[in-house]
Amino acid sequence: MPPPERGRNANRRPPKRRPTPPRRTPDPPRRIALDLLAAIRERGAYANLTLPGLLEQARLDERDAALATELGYGTVRWQGTLDAILARCLDRRPPADLDPPVLDVLRLGAYQILRTRIPAYAAVAATVNLAGSVVGEGPARLVNAVLRKVSKRDLEGWITELAPTAGSADEDDAREISVTGLSLRHAHPEWIVRAIADALGPDVAELGAALAANNERPIVHLVARRIARDELVSQVGGEPGPWSPYAVRLPGGGSPHSFAEIRDRRAGVQDEGSQLMALALAGAALGDGEPTGWWLDLCAGPGGKAALLAVLAGDDVRILAADRAPHRAQLVAQATRGQPVAVVSADGLAAPWRTGFADRVLVDAPCSGLGALRRRPDARWRRSPADVDDLVELQRDLLAAAVTAARPGGVVGYVTCSPHPAETVEIVQWAINRGGVSPIDARTALPEMPSLGAGPFVQLWPHRHGTDAMFLALLRVS
Repeated sequence: MPPPERGRNANRRPPKRRPTPPRRTPDPPRRIALDLLAAIRERGAYANLTLPGLLEQARLDERDAALATELGYGTVRWQGTLDAILARCLDRRPPADLDPPVLDVLRLGAYQILRTRIPAYAAVAATVNLAGSVVGEGPARLVNAVLRKVSKRDLEGWITELAPTAGSADEDDAREISVTGLSLRHAHPEWIVRAIADALGPDVAELGAALAANNERPIVHLVARRIARDELVSQVGGEPGPWSPYAVRLPGGGSPHSFAEIRDRRAGVQDEGSQLMALALAGAALGDGEPTGWWLDLCAGPGGKAALLAVLAGDDVRILAADRAPHRAQLVAQATRGQPVAVVSADGLAAPWRTGFADRVLVDAPCSGLGALRRRPDARWRRSPADVDDLVELQRDLLAAAVTAARPGGVVGYVTCSPHPAETVEIVQWAINRGGVSPIDARTALPEMPSLGAGPFVQLWPHRHGTDAMFLALLRVS
């Protein structure tokens, strides 16, 4: 009997099944850093407000929390430079054309390769593993290829490769080339480099130092309000601040809100530069005229300066702290609880108080925040020159309102956390030209501090003073 007929495919082996890729599990610090980048991109979250919550939720140990902080803040801070390098490694394809989560992963990996001590091979492997778990195996292969290109040079090599050279350029072109190079080297948008250069002066070396200081991890500063500074130093293991008699610095880092002195408001978290603004206003001599016994903090939220002014004021002084936003007024009330401070939610441009009622007026005006780039690593990429233009009119109006609120012979302190000339000297000069005020040399209110500038105004700098870049003008009302 013949064998049964066999089909054409009888001898063909079944196709091999492609193995399922192993399940990838990203390590927690990198995943938290990536979640921070996503929160900033998707919700406009602020890094310094978002990361603590992510860390608390993850319950990382101290070492992993420090790594997540370094990777998250560092990647945000160096975004512009990382993107320039990634563009070259993407064969000049704009990084913005990538799927946003893929770009987040690439930035995070490039930062590890170029700005940390993590070996390049380990940074690539860990980032590819992260990509596989978050964006999929296909994009992970792109991440692997691009980061291997990034790892072919160190950061200095990439800057040399990408930065323009002056060559035979004329003076104006050479200045723009210098701005572009400093922008790349220190990860600042070019318009911010120009603004800091205008405020600081022509010394290119000092400009570089100022930009570099914005990339350093800031030391936490405390203010002793209802506790002796020496006692606060002892309790928190800090060091006395060099300028403010109320300042304590915490070089070792840590969470300041873990201290009982902070929780019960005997002390607070406040940059030493901000403390000096309140000290200078409180110490400026009043002119002729009958004292009213009132001090006004016109834009008081979140309340740190009002709380310190209450410490500095005598028993015969009453303080009124105002903020237009009700939630910020509530923060002021919390910060000054138990102190002789009246808090109101009120618009300083439509004031409920009478003209000329205050001996001293502080106007800590809303500003671009370019003086606190150390503490807010994402701020440099959020802001634009248009934002400054929009703020200038408000700053003028608030300063005019402050002058109106002060009595003849009273003192107005105009403060910004920005060194941008458009927000500082130009605003004050506008008020002086308008009439009704004359400048006081603010340097005399801070006699122990060096390098305050030519006067009569004061500009603090992170690289000179270890504070935020606070600006102060003191004006006497006539």
